[in-house]
Amino acid sequence: MTANMLAAVLHDFNDLRVEEVPRPVPGEFGQVLVQIKSCGFCATDYKAIRGIRRNVNFPFIPGHEPSGIVAAIGPGVTNFKEGDEVIVQPSGFCGHCKYCRSGRHQYCTTAFTTGGDGPVDVRPGAFAEYMVTLDSCLYHKPKNLSFNAACLTEPLSGAWKGVIQYSEMMLAEDVVVIGVGSIGLLCMMVAKAAGAARLIAIDTSEYAGRQALALGATHVVNPVKEDAVKRVYEIIPDGPDVIVEAAGPIEAVKLMVALRRRGTRWNLFGITTPETFELEGGLTHFLEGRMDASFGTNPLAMTQSIRLMESGLVNTERIISHCFPLEKIAEAVEVMGQPDRNKIIINPA
Repeated sequence: MTANMLAAVLHDFNDLRVEEVPRPVPGEFGQVLVQIKSCGFCATDYKAIRGIRRNVNFPFIPGHEPSGIVAAIGPGVTNFKEGDEVIVQPSGFCGHCKYCRSGRHQYCTTAFTTGGDGPVDVRPGAFAEYMVTLDSCLYHKPKNLSFNAACLTEPLSGAWKGVIQYSEMMLAEDVVVIGVGSIGLLCMMVAKAAGAARLIAIDTSEYAGRQALALGATHVVNPVKEDAVKRVYEIIPDGPDVIVEAAGPIEAVKLMVALRRRGTRWNLFGITTPETFELEGGLTHFLEGRMDASFGTNPLAMTQSIRLMESGLVNTERIISHCFPLEKIAEAVEVMGQPDRNKIIINPA
């Protein structure tokens, strides 16, 4: 007889139900069953639940930022055993295509994701008591990290990849982060750990601004209350070295474009919707800046993020504002839509 488990199943937009479903079995080569202890609630999960993003096939179990305990292993698994505490990378990669072989695993031609967004192959996620994934997606959780802290490895890895690997932030550079919700705060904390000189947080929320100051911002700018471009150039007369857009709305992208000076590296991180912004060609040419973006993660970014947390350089627990058991995920969805919150964690077990 097949055992059951509780899972939050999305049957249609705005129709998320906590119900019993069959517990998955790690029957294929390399598969591992993980008991989920903590899972971060990402904005992309919220967009799927609310129908803001439409690339969802129903029924669907969301949740792609998990940590947990190995409950069972399938054939061929040798690096993990039952009882191991693990961090789960949501994206799985083939390891053989030209992208994987060049270290750009996030472009893998046959990638899958558990509970996330991006690849065509989307598998059941971690808003559930258990989840099956591959052993190649697992990392041993350091003993000094809580499950709540560890489950934020994936978003932290995206922040590290965007700020350090792609935008190549260097010691003593001036950095602007537009949008300091949970992912913006992680970008800001990475920049702080990497030795940012002046670190400016821009957000329309007073709550977010206070959080940014508490976590290391040297200045906060509210574009509703002041001219953001003017204020940034009062703080940094020579203009920012690095700008990270971690907000999402197109207005944030347009602000980032307006903030550029010669040589600025700017990273499109937060916007995931198909909206349009303009660049003046001649000015962009003479500014000689560089645009990057950061989507998804890769094994290097995951590994570096674990080192950041294990060493104490970044404490991801500081951005957690709410925790909910799986049975109360409907309340978590409501809080996700409120302005005065940071990272929300679902604790299935």
